[in-house]
Amino acid sequence: MAVVLLSPSSSLLRPKFLPRLSAPSSPPTSRRRPSLKPRSAHTPMEAQSEFTSFPHASPPVRSLMSDLVSAVEQRLGDQLQACTLPPDVRSYRNDSGAASGSLHIRCGKDSSKVDFILGSWLHCQLPNGAALNITSLSGYLCSSTDAPNFLLELIQSSPTSLVLILDLPPRVELVTHPEYLSTFYEDTELDSWRQALEKVPEARPYFSSALYIRCVVSPTAIMLRIETEPGLIERMEEIVRDHVSPVAKGVLGLWLEQCVSGERVLSETERAALEKRDGITRRKTIEIDLASNFPRLFGPEIAERVVGILREVFGV
Repeated sequence: MAVVLLSPSSSLLRPKFLPRLSAPSSPPTSRRRPSLKPRSAHTPMEAQSEFTSFPHASPPVRSLMSDLVSAVEQRLGDQLQACTLPPDVRSYRNDSGAASGSLHIRCGKDSSKVDFILGSWLHCQLPNGAALNITSLSGYLCSSTDAPNFLLELIQSSPTSLVLILDLPPRVELVTHPEYLSTFYEDTELDSWRQALEKVPEARPYFSSALYIRCVVSPTAIMLRIETEPGLIERMEEIVRDHVSPVAKGVLGLWLEQCVSGERVLSETERAALEKRDGITRRKTIEIDLASNFPRLFGPEIAERVVGILREVFGV
């Protein structure tokens, strides 16, 4: 939703994709850290297994997502609260069974820079007989730091077509914060990951039709459409395994090391401005994508339940 989200439905049935981890943290800020009330008798392991099954993803995508989730759990597990989502939000489907999804959220503890980690998958049967599968993972940081968030979405409309969105979305305006641009994007050589993937012959730039999306991603954002010849499923799986997977793991590793673990000192004025900006982008994620698409796919009851949880976590 990787709401992400990136959000769990950041693309759905239209070409607009929303973007949808330690050093000691600063004192609490005015925005209350999300903390979902316990609503489930399931153990944390049972709650996670529903999300990490990725039943409709291709084997390489399933393997990649499992590795990414494991990396987050190993590095941040003691900084995160258990997932306490109710069963009908962790896993849901519409009345016809044509659309189904899973949501997994772990909020950060008070001592953590992590606001919350959000993962999701969506599966939807399309009218033409094909299936749309979206898997996503997002990491949101709280306002004790202005370091970038993490965003990954993998959207497949066929076994030979893949849209990849991978980014560390900035949380300040880069034109007026050149030190931020240097610290997180230039000095880390983050753009080298994008350059590596663009060498894959089947990869082409992906341009979202939503101008808002182009405004919120970073200059190093990886937004690619990868398409192989019809029937060459093995080639697509090879690309995901040998090219997409190491890049995604590298970007996540950089985020964990540089963004989550790095120390940033903010003034009260800077933190207030950061909270305001974070609130706007999170609100837009809900309004532009989820509020309009979820009811159409899952009906008003499920949409109200899932989107309501996301509004609570996003604080909007």
